[in-house]
Amino acid sequence: MNNTYPIYTGTADCQDCYKCVRHCPVKAIHIENGKASVIPEDCILCGKCVLFCPSGAKKIRDDLERVKQLLRIKDRVIVSLAPSFINEFDNVSKQQLIAAFKTLGFWGVSETALGAQEVSAHVADLLSNSKKGIFLSSACPSAVELVRKHYSEFHSVVTTLKSPMQAHATRLLREYGTNITIVFVGPCIAKKEESDLHPELVSASLTFKDIQKWFDQEGIDPSKLDAGADDMFIPEDAKEGSLYPVEGGMIAGIKAECSVDDPAFMSFSGVGDIQMALRGLEEFDPDKPVFIELLACKGGCINGPAKLSDKSTVLKRFTVLEEGQQHNKAQIPRKPLEAINEEYIRIVNDDGHICEADIQEALHKIGKYSKDDEINCGGCGYYSCRDFARALINGRAEREMCVTRMRKLAYKKANALLKAIPSGVVIVNEDLKIVECNKKFSKLLGEAEEQIFDAKPGMEGASLKKIIPFHHNFSTVLESGEDILEKDFKIGEQIIHGSIFSIEKGRIVGGVFQDITNPAMQRDQIIGKTKEVIEKNLETVQKIAYLLGENASETQVVLDSIINSFSMELKDNESK
Repeated sequence: MNNTYPIYTGTADCQDCYKCVRHCPVKAIHIENGKASVIPEDCILCGKCVLFCPSGAKKIRDDLERVKQLLRIKDRVIVSLAPSFINEFDNVSKQQLIAAFKTLGFWGVSETALGAQEVSAHVADLLSNSKKGIFLSSACPSAVELVRKHYSEFHSVVTTLKSPMQAHATRLLREYGTNITIVFVGPCIAKKEESDLHPELVSASLTFKDIQKWFDQEGIDPSKLDAGADDMFIPEDAKEGSLYPVEGGMIAGIKAECSVDDPAFMSFSGVGDIQMALRGLEEFDPDKPVFIELLACKGGCINGPAKLSDKSTVLKRFTVLEEGQQHNKAQIPRKPLEAINEEYIRIVNDDGHICEADIQEALHKIGKYSKDDEINCGGCGYYSCRDFARALINGRAEREMCVTRMRKLAYKKANALLKAIPSGVVIVNEDLKIVECNKKFSKLLGEAEEQIFDAKPGMEGASLKKIIPFHHNFSTVLESGEDILEKDFKIGEQIIHGSIFSIEKGRIVGGVFQDITNPAMQRDQIIGKTKEVIEKNLETVQKIAYLLGENASETQVVLDSIINSFSMELKDNESK
């Protein structure tokens, strides 16, 4: 069994991209040494990090082996099957799916929707006996985690009822005895944490992806199974509870006739929409009961993070609603069968101790000294520079995550390296306009060019055609993409030995040059020394040119390595 948190990071696969930070709605990600890990105290198990991780580093805990062990040692293991199953297994009837579970070794299969019906009955009873107030649903474990951990001011208005999974397990234990074992199957990652917290009700939670993997391992194709007469849901088929996996489905089980203009019932799906709904809600004091259904997944459980089906939400919703229309609405609302109250543990994530001075200090560390510097680009994954500063203070983020800071640092170090290189260096674009050059290059060209450099360091935008007579050699390299090495060029009375090379084929070329004007007897010796210097400078200049346009956080590491390497080269040259 894997005893880790339901979502964890495979650190070897983490690519230092911060995409999980960008997509996490509550920023429950900790970055250390460039690796992203989940913060359980803040995580709501919505699964966004799993869905958007490009390298598959964010993983869902695999409980398959644990369930297989349960089947080996327990006599009666029952599946609590989430109602969104109806969209997950194409061309498979309910009876065939039940037969497939039994082939795996399960004793029986029951619909979690039976528990959903019991939850709806209790909510209807609660609302009918309440005169006023706001009531937030407790059916979605991820939505409950969002409120408990990040909107604790609304904790008291969450209905204190068991979730449909827990209510369903309670009924199964009552009907079949306490010696049964229950395993939940659905599209939800948060159910794994919920089953961990309630092992007396549910022993384990598997996702639809887990089940499909298991079918594949055992060579089971549910669509090809011959279902028997006893391949039926136990103890009975669910009715209106089957509507729960779509937005508004819970409300449909509480009130037989509910329309969009009924102010007593509202439904919000998706963490972003829930956050918008809760914003400023503490000021709302209705004169009647208002029930708000909250679902963390956009569109409902049919779009859960561990679903199998990628069909249109319209198609999936249509299938669920069509199934629900088969049931008699006259029985809504139902009468509660037994108490299903739940005591939630309050967890509050409070960083209110962070003062403005702390935030300003953190902003200064990433080069943000004024409001204009806070560009809120989102490259670090946080919504704003101030949010990133708070994460820095809390030890969840690293300064290297700030893209703008790293880019500025890259420019500064690249420019410093260009200044230190003992040869003249120039980098030009496809129009033969200078992108960057050092002062030594301007000195090689003459006093006028040196004055231009002093007026505009780097000479960015200057036309190479107007500065040097051998500019056509740069055009040749642009077209061919090949380096021209060890070529002599003449500028006035000077002979310049250098190398013109391709940095980005057809777009960027560079040149490294050195004056070899000396008495003829020393020419061979000077050329040899020049070749040695140019060869050592060449790779450095190519890296610098690349880094001038690079904005990833790795640039500082690369630049530091260049600096160390270049320093050693200078020492070697001096010792010769």
